[in-house]
Order: sequence, then structure tokens, then C-alpha cells
Amino acid sequence: MRHLKSIVFLCILTFAISCGQQKKYIEYKVKQGETISSIARDYNIKTQDLLRLNPDIDTSLQPNMVIIVPSQKKQETTLTIDSKTLEDISKELDTVSIISENVNLDLLKKYYVIHKVKKGDTFYSLTRFYNVTKEQLLVLNPLLKEGLKLDSYIKITKLVLGEEKEKSLVYQDSPKRNIALKAALLLPFKLKELDTLKAENIFDNNTLANIVTDFYLGADIAIDSLKKQGINVQLNVFDTGNRESRINAILSDTNFNQNDVIIGPIYSEEAEIIASKVRIPVVFPVFSGSQNDFSSSLLIKTHPNKEFYKEKMIAFMIENYNGENIVVVTDDKTKSTATINGLKKHNSIDHIAVVMPSKGYVRKESVLNVMKPGLNNWIIIDTDNAILASNVVNSLISLPASFSKNKLKKQENEATLQSMSANKGVTLFSFDKGTTFDKIDNNKLAKLNFSFASDVFLDNESFKTKSFNAAYFNKNYVLPSHYATKGFDITYDVLMRLASGNDLKATFNDGTSYRVESKFNYDKILFKATNNNGVFILQYNDDLSLIRLK
Repeated sequence: MRHLKSIVFLCILTFAISCGQQKKYIEYKVKQGETISSIARDYNIKTQDLLRLNPDIDTSLQPNMVIIVPSQKKQETTLTIDSKTLEDISKELDTVSIISENVNLDLLKKYYVIHKVKKGDTFYSLTRFYNVTKEQLLVLNPLLKEGLKLDSYIKITKLVLGEEKEKSLVYQDSPKRNIALKAALLLPFKLKELDTLKAENIFDNNTLANIVTDFYLGADIAIDSLKKQGINVQLNVFDTGNRESRINAILSDTNFNQNDVIIGPIYSEEAEIIASKVRIPVVFPVFSGSQNDFSSSLLIKTHPNKEFYKEKMIAFMIENYNGENIVVVTDDKTKSTATINGLKKHNSIDHIAVVMPSKGYVRKESVLNVMKPGLNNWIIIDTDNAILASNVVNSLISLPASFSKNKLKKQENEATLQSMSANKGVTLFSFDKGTTFDKIDNNKLAKLNFSFASDVFLDNESFKTKSFNAAYFNKNYVLPSHYATKGFDITYDVLMRLASGNDLKATFNDGTSYRVESKFNYDKILFKATNNNGVFILQYNDDLSLIRLK
């Protein structure tokens, strides 16, 4: 049917061109490394509009493939500086190294995402990190055919003129030589309360003690790493004790304004008290449901607000939508309405099926009946109910056995299942994995290509992960926990940004930073607390590993 539509469309197009009018569309041969998005950008049209012009292709293009495009490219801006065009300077960037200052990198960063090659960088790590292909890197950097060279600068992708800088750049660490920093770390160690316990019993069934200690040990590795890079850091550690028990006493005894930054405390009410009494940034190192109410402009939230997870996932789905059948499974009509309205911002999405439980349960047939043969089916589980989520996953996994008693209906179901079994026809989405999916077998989730938003992504094969794990193990004789890794990421990121010599919030304009498992994409809001919008879109592989989609 799609092939027939394509033939009809091309006939109409050919007729329109033959009527003596100026050609609006032409054939275009795809070049190595080009994508649907890059071609659409070159011709100044939306990706989905380019897909409509070429209904027989998917989002994966092959070199020399012929597609239909508008007859004219958009006007390119040519910038001339000292008799050199931007293109001339761009070509020079392929060979410039850290010791060569003959190219204006600040200028180029306005037009390209630039990366300085560091120890441990590989083509694999760069393509994963920036969501580009090796071929795309080679097109922009022909000399990369000779391999990556330490301390050289390479172009990652061309920026769209007018695109916001903060959304395009990756933060590049640039510490000043011999810079000295002072930081305060406030954590509830509760040393007085724990002093009566034997050392071997302190961590038994004491979740808070484990979290706080691991966070501190991770921060300690960050300090060591910074010092090895020539950054002199003085870390002043304070025990805040029980909730709100010692904050006022600490404030009366300490001039925190002599520090460059405060990391902690971990209770939201304490963080607000500290921020009201100081004039330096206060970094809130954990997630709290109360953080949405933060008002002080000195507070910096390191964990994204929960509503941003949904916003990020919906944006990702809209960006990658190509005619999929969308089904929302929910137990909350208000919540599903917000989800549907968000998805329908894509002008090609006009119908979304909604499945709701009956007596707390979703029947297999209820899900199967809204799936469509011949299409990829996107199933969104929009609920915090772990039992309902498990019920839906089990229904999807067991679809081959869920046949109707009606003979005709059964044949339709079999055709549907055969269609969906090809090309991984079901993708399961959630806006936040959280505790909702914790008790569901990950093997089942992997079979459904489970995709979700998260503020954490750990690539165990990356150089920085291996380096951190080794440093932590050598010092503490155990591998780091999630809280230790967070302690490292937050402490390292904040102090590395300050080591640039710039105001901490000013560095937020210089791009998004990626540490061991965290993404820091700070969004400054005038007179309000700073948000971290650093969310990953992840998907399970068949081997239960996670791949970063965005």
C-alpha cells in the first residue's frame, strides 16, 4: 500500500513539474554520512516533511540512495574574517592542536560543536557520547582517517544558525593554572549518635550512614583527581547531625562566605536555611520532592525535576516519530491527557489509543486490539502503579498465546503477531523507570526494547568510568556504589567549573557536562533556583546492557 502511495505521489509530482512551472522538487543522491535530519536542515524543511516526500524510506539512509528534496537549499551565511571565509577556517581546524593558536576557536564554536581529543577517547566513545556516526565525523574532519590525535580539536556537528548555544555545546574543562579553591561539604554523618555503636555495626541496616559515607568517599576521589591536575582544593567538611539539629549552630560558628561553594546539606529545608544566610552558591546534591519549591537564586539543583523526564521523553518520541502506532496505558485520565496533548504537538500524530484497567487489571486483548499490523507499535506505560506496569509487561510478553475465541479474530491476531515479531515491532516506553519497574524481570523489558528517561547512565567500558573505579578501589578496597559515583560527579563538576576562574553560574552558559554517570545541563532562571535538565534517554539491549539513545 505504501509503495502504491509512493507511485501515485511521484506521478502527481511529475505532472506538476511538466506543466511548465518552476521545479519545486528534484532528485538528490545521498552522500556518505548524511542523515534525514541533516538533509532536512540543509533544505530548511522539517524532518517529517522530508519523510512525507519520500514515503518509501525510513530514517536510515544509505550512500547513493536517491530521494526527493526541494529544488533550492537554504541560503548559507558566509562569514569573512581577514580575507578568510568560515569554510577556510573550518578546514584549518582539522589540523590545529592545543599548541597552535592560529585559529579562532571561539568563533568556530558559534558554528560547530567542537571537541578536544583527550586521553581515552575513541571513535566508539565519541559516537556514543555525541550521538553521531563515525562517517559523519570523517566528513567534517577528513584527517581523522589517520586516527585521533591527543589534544587536537575536531568538529562534531554543524550548528543550526540561531540555535541556542546552551543546547548545543558540550562543556570543555579549562582549569586555570595554580588556581586555589575552597569548598564546604555539609552532610549528616551523625557522629555523636553513632559514637556509641561498635565500628562493625555502624552500617548494619543504616541506609543513611551508607549513603552519606559513600557520597563523601566519592567526593574525596574528586578532590584527589583535581589536585593531580594542579587545582589546589581545600575541602571543609561539616557534620549536620539529625535533621535541622545543628544547621543554625554551624551557621553561627562559621563564615561560609570565605568558601567558593557549598555542597549540601541533603535535606531541602536545611538547604533553604543555608541559602538564606550566605552569598555563595549552594549545591543541593540529592533529589527531593520539595525542590520544586526552592526560591533562592543561590540554590543549584543537581537532580532534574520529575516533570522534566516526561518532557524529555515526549520530545524524543516526537523527534523520532515516523508513523508508529501509539498506545498509552494508564490509570490516570488527567495524566494521559497531558501525555497525549504533548505528543500531538507533532503535526503527523492525530490518533493515540488509550487503554485503561478494569478493576485494576488490563486484559491482553485490550492491548492487542489497539495494535496495528504492519506498523511499529509504541506502548507507553504512564503509571506509578507497579502492579499495573507488571501486568502490562506480562501481557505484551505473552501476546503469542492470547487469541480470541472468534475464528476470524484469531486470524487477525495471528497476522498482527507475525507483523509485530518482525523488525522488533513493539517498543515499550516509560517516562521514569523509578521503582515502578524494579520488580519486573529485566529480560522481559529487554525483549520489549524498554526505553525510559533517567538522570543516570553508566558506560562501564568508558575510560572515565574505568579510571574512577580504579581510583576508588585503590583507595577504599571496594568498587563504588551509585552514591559514591554521584559524590564524585557533583563535586568534580562544580569544582572543575569553578577552576575555570569564572563565576559558577556563568559556566552554565558554556554547555552541558558529562561526568562518570551524570549529565549536568543547567538552566538558569532569573531570581529562582537553578535547574539541572540533564536527562538521558536509555534503552535495554538484548544482553540487558543499556544503550544511550540521547
